[in-house]
Amino acid sequence: MGFVTRNVKTTTGPRKPRLHRAWVVAGISCLAIIAAGTFTTMSGLLVDPLHNEFDWSRGTIGIAVSVNMVLYGLAAPFAAALMDKVGIRRVIAGALLIITAGSALTTVMTASWQFVLFWGFLVGLGCGSVTMVFAATVANRWFVKRRGLVTGLLTAASVFGQFVFLPVLSSIVDQHQWRAAIMTIALTALIVVPFVWLLIRDHPADLGLKAFGARDFAPKPGPVPGVARRTLRVLGTSARTVPFWLLAFTFAICGATTNGIMWSHFAPAAHDHGMPITVAASLLAMIGIFNVVGTITSGWLTDRMDPRRLLSVYFALRGASLLLLPTLMSSTVQPEMIAFVIFFGILDVATVPPTIALCREFYGDDSAIVFGWINASHQIGAGLMAFLGGVARDITGSYTIVWITAGVLCFVAALIAVTIVRHTSSEKPILPPVLSCRGHFGQRN
Repeated sequence: MGFVTRNVKTTTGPRKPRLHRAWVVAGISCLAIIAAGTFTTMSGLLVDPLHNEFDWSRGTIGIAVSVNMVLYGLAAPFAAALMDKVGIRRVIAGALLIITAGSALTTVMTASWQFVLFWGFLVGLGCGSVTMVFAATVANRWFVKRRGLVTGLLTAASVFGQFVFLPVLSSIVDQHQWRAAIMTIALTALIVVPFVWLLIRDHPADLGLKAFGARDFAPKPGPVPGVARRTLRVLGTSARTVPFWLLAFTFAICGATTNGIMWSHFAPAAHDHGMPITVAASLLAMIGIFNVVGTITSGWLTDRMDPRRLLSVYFALRGASLLLLPTLMSSTVQPEMIAFVIFFGILDVATVPPTIALCREFYGDDSAIVFGWINASHQIGAGLMAFLGGVARDITGSYTIVWITAGVLCFVAALIAVTIVRHTSSEKPILPPVLSCRGHFGQRN
């Protein structure tokens, strides 16, 4: 009796991994962004406890919050340039350690200047390095396809950290005081550091890979020296272009009408109307949940539609919702307030993917640094609104004028967004040489 033998086909080469390493890097980046993002909305939960314990005015507390927000923005372009010199994981791991140190020191402060130093300077500096420029850098280096979607996902991670943990933190503040809440998020940031160090790589070439969706292998660029000099040079060159100022102004309004007012003053404003602070924090958490939906959707749309039109629509709808907010405030949560939370949440951070896409269109390889400077304007606008909103509350006893001002500013931003002229490599320069978007920024992705 014979046996039939069959030739078994063996693999002739290594199997391609089912999951591209770019998605692992994006996933760990999400964890780092979530950990840092938790700190940005914690400020709103500190206003009343610090006012009651230390008898500091809301304006004094607002100074530290403003410093935090401004440094959050100013650190970003330098962090983007530093990533090009020493690598992503060194910058992010170091930033998380700075955040941990600053927040831990905040729990032992005894004077308002210490709050400015620890929470305003150290936490602001650390969070500013783990922000949307980090998202832009990861998307630019590791992805060719799905850049808009990945940008939306990473931005959504920031929003997730900013809002979703608010009910838990507000409950900790109520039951165990504000120091316990701060130490909780400080330990969270510290726990993420080993994951960043072990699993994030600076460039696909470090692992011999192509970026996700890339046709050709790209070697890893060498370290770019002169971090501060390069960052300032990019600012000087981009500041001579019209799109930079249009984007910066719209993003400043974006910051004023999100971080500056909603994230810093919504909970105290709702409390003024008799709403428990834990309920107000839960509403902010709902905004965060719908932020995730809105931001990912915005990233998907940015891959398919004109980002200028998207920006204009987002700002106009946000402005309309803010004008209606004063009429919705009450001691209990009404259906109208739930509708506002869902609507505002979808629009809140949806402006980020189209803004990053426009930076990439105009400024090419330096787009992450340029976006860092534009993001600085976002935080300057947020810081001004956080401070002025507190002052307005001290003077008038109400936030109504602040909501109305924010709504009007959004309509201004909607008009500005549609004036950003599309400029492709096939077109002749539409600006005088000093304002041209070509030259140093002539590359396009």
